[in-house]
Amino acid sequence: MADGSDSGLREKHALLSPYLNERQRRLVAAADAQMLGHGGIAALSRITGLSRTTLHKGLRELKGNGTPPERVRRAGGGRKRKAEQVPEVVKALEQLVDPATRGDPMSPLRWTSKSTAKLADELRHQGFAISARTVARMLQEQDYSLQSNRKTREGTSHPDRDAQFQHISQQTQAFQQRGAPVISVDTKKKELVGDFKNGGREWQPKGKPEQVRVHDFPDKELGKAIPYGVYDVTRNQGWVSVGTDHDTAEFALETIRRWWRQMGSKDYPDARELLVLADGGGSNGSRTKLWKVALQRLADETGITVAVCHYPPGTSKWNKIEHRMFSHITENWRGKPLVSHEVVVNLIGNTTTKTGLRIRADLDRQSYRTGIKISEQDLQELKFEKSEFHGDWNYRILPR
Repeated sequence: MADGSDSGLREKHALLSPYLNERQRRLVAAADAQMLGHGGIAALSRITGLSRTTLHKGLRELKGNGTPPERVRRAGGGRKRKAEQVPEVVKALEQLVDPATRGDPMSPLRWTSKSTAKLADELRHQGFAISARTVARMLQEQDYSLQSNRKTREGTSHPDRDAQFQHISQQTQAFQQRGAPVISVDTKKKELVGDFKNGGREWQPKGKPEQVRVHDFPDKELGKAIPYGVYDVTRNQGWVSVGTDHDTAEFALETIRRWWRQMGSKDYPDARELLVLADGGGSNGSRTKLWKVALQRLADETGITVAVCHYPPGTSKWNKIEHRMFSHITENWRGKPLVSHEVVVNLIGNTTTKTGLRIRADLDRQSYRTGIKISEQDLQELKFEKSEFHGDWNYRILPR
């Protein structure tokens, strides 16, 4: 083939390429190769950068033996995503960025850098062939995004903070390996019930936003909604009781009791133990005596041993329920006024995610008295075992 013809074809394909899709480039190159005759395939491969296999495929298509014209690529064609090729890489990546599975504060990678380059490098050390670009795409598919600093630290760091995260991680894995339930519990932010403004936006007819009150003065008749949640760490499902009275230890335990009756006992029929991951303060705080007394009643009623691990001070945001369940509930009802308790229950119960989160919700209209005093005798009657490591944060309550 003459150099002049080679140059002309090269210029032609350079001009056309930006306007052609994958299939069109293949067919145009194959047509030119066919016109050139002997040596045409080699010449067009050199000019266009297309492989000889691709050009032969184009020739077959020109003869009517290829993919139907309406498709650029056959169904299911193209390179498979890394997650489809090696499903294990998804779990490995999640362990690097997920706070609970590795013990967030103790993970050097998380605290020094979460760049896709370093994540990819760590995955390659684990034996996965993966690029930083693929890591970035996988993180986006798992609902991660680049975020700026946010005010989430709630106090000074406890010296045993990292060790407690490691303990929680070890306990969680041990219970899961034994097939025992692990639940994360907490109270979601209290919400005013009524036609009040709710943060966020939703689609409405243009120029017709939903009308809400100007001032957020509580409605004495409707009151407030107090969502207390139980999140099953292993099964990615949860229960939320929407209270109307006070957020007390007894309300917290009633929610766990309802989860156990409605979901837990069915999902774990052979369970003889339960691990509860809870914040260090609030209605389920590590220093709350009523919480331990109520736990004893739960252990006695169910016949199962209840183990508890509290997150150290200043780390409540790492509680699994916060970013695995509560955040999705908030997203689901964004821009929607919570006009009644029934609406709150409905919106919570209809919260789902691409990862299969399922939530059941119920209204709890019971009254929960505050200021209940627990005597020393009540505490002495507990069948209570402290862990060797930080017994104030880690303990078990056995059925009596």
